[in-house]
Amino acid sequence: MLYGYIKSVVDMDEMPIVICNMEHTIIYMNPSAIRRYKKYGGGNLIGQSIFDCHNEQSVEKIRMVTEWFKESSENNKVFAYNIQKYGEDRDVYIIALRNELGELLGYYEKHESRIHDNSEKFAFGVTNG
Repeated sequence: MLYGYIKSVVDMDEMPIVICNMEHTIIYMNPSAIRRYKKYGGGNLIGQSIFDCHNEQSVEKIRMVTEWFKESSENNKVFAYNIQKYGEDRDVYIIALRNELGELLGYYEKHESRIHDNSEKFAFGVTNG
């Protein structure tokens, strides 16, 4: 039952979320990520290695981050890069996924918008995304 709630939270996020296991396989992409990475295959990326989507330098950075995650259950979030083009202003993070014992299960890439939402408060049906 909880799974449905968690999946809904991830799916309703307007920013891309790409979830990988510790074998670096993409196991889930929210609808925003599927749209964002459409030109690279969109939903067809699920089941593929995250390394297939990145250059050698990025692959090395991902490996470094996941090794750092393994060092301590306190190591859980790394700023990866910023996107400032095509009207976007986003920070991108890599975040550890851990079970209730603190064991590393995988990680996800999370985009966070830095653009201030100028929508009217409680204006139902209006989004800034």
